[in-house]
Amino acid sequence: MEENNQSMTIEFYMIGLSNHPELQPLFFTIFLFTYIAALLGNVTITTIITSDSRLHTPMYFFLVNLSILDICCTTAAIPNVLQIIQSKTKAMSYSECMAQMCLFTSALSTELLLLTVMAYDRYVAICHPLHYTTIMSRKTCILLAAVVWVLGFSNSIMHTSLILRLKFCQHNIINHFFCEVPPVLKAACSDTYLNNVIVIVADVILGMACFTLTVISYTYIISAILKIRSADKKKKAFSTCASHLTVVSLFYGGVIYTYVRPAFSNESEADKVMSGVYSIASPVLNPIIYSLRNKEVISALKKLLARNRHSQK
Repeated sequence: MEENNQSMTIEFYMIGLSNHPELQPLFFTIFLFTYIAALLGNVTITTIITSDSRLHTPMYFFLVNLSILDICCTTAAIPNVLQIIQSKTKAMSYSECMAQMCLFTSALSTELLLLTVMAYDRYVAICHPLHYTTIMSRKTCILLAAVVWVLGFSNSIMHTSLILRLKFCQHNIINHFFCEVPPVLKAACSDTYLNNVIVIVADVILGMACFTLTVISYTYIISAILKIRSADKKKKAFSTCASHLTVVSLFYGGVIYTYVRPAFSNESEADKVMSGVYSIASPVLNPIIYSLRNKEVISALKKLLARNRHSQK
C-alpha cells in the first residue's frame, strides 16, 4: 500500500449486479434496451429541434443541451455496465474507473446547473413575458450554456484530482454497478476525510444552491400563474413549465439522496437504486416527458416525418 498508484496494477471489482448471477442476462437486456432508448429519444429530440426553425427559442436551445448531457451521462455509465455484466471477473482497470467517474460526474454536475438555468428561463417567460426576448437573448443563452458546461466540468476535475491523490489497494471491491464518487471513496485504502469534506462542501454550494434557485424560480412562477384569471391562459402557462418541473423532481430526488446525505452512510443497495434513477431512468424519460406533454414538439416531429416520407418518394 505504500507504493504509488501508478507503480502497480490496480483493479476495481464491480459487485453491484453480481448478487443475483441467474439474473445477469435479464440485467444485460434491460440495460441494453435502456441505453438504445435513451440514445434514440435524445437524438430524436435534438434532431426535431435543430431541424424546425419554430423551435429555435431559448427553452428548446437548453433542451438540446439537456439531451446532449443525457447522451453523455448514459454513454459514460451503461456501455461499461454491459461489459461488466458480460465479464466473468467483473473488473475495471484504475484508468477506466477514473475516466468513467470523471465523465459521469461532469455530466451530472452540468445537468444540475442546466436545470437551474432552464427554471430561470421559465421564470422570465412567465413572470416577465414582455421582456423575455431581451433578457434571454441569443448571446445570453450561449453565455449561460457555456458557463454551465465549464462549471460542471470544473467540479468534476476537482473531485477527480483529489481522488487521484488517494491510495488504492491492488484489488478493490465496489458495491455499485459503475464508478461514481461516493462508492469509489469507500473503496480507497487511505484517509478520505478531505475528499468527503470537499464532496459535502461542493454539494452544498452547487447542489443546494441550484435546488434553492430552482425552488425560488418556481415559487414566483406558480404565484404568477395563480394570478391569471383566464382558465385557458392559466393552463397554457402551467403547461410550458410542467415538463421541466417533472424532470427536475425526478433528477433532484436521486442526486440529493446520493450526494447530499452524510458521507458515512452505508446504504449501498439504496444508493444503487437512486443512482439508477438519475443516470439511467432520467435520460430515458426526459425525451418522453418533453415530447408527450409538448404540442410544439409533436407538431415538429410530424412535420419532420412528413418531410422524410416526401423525400423518399
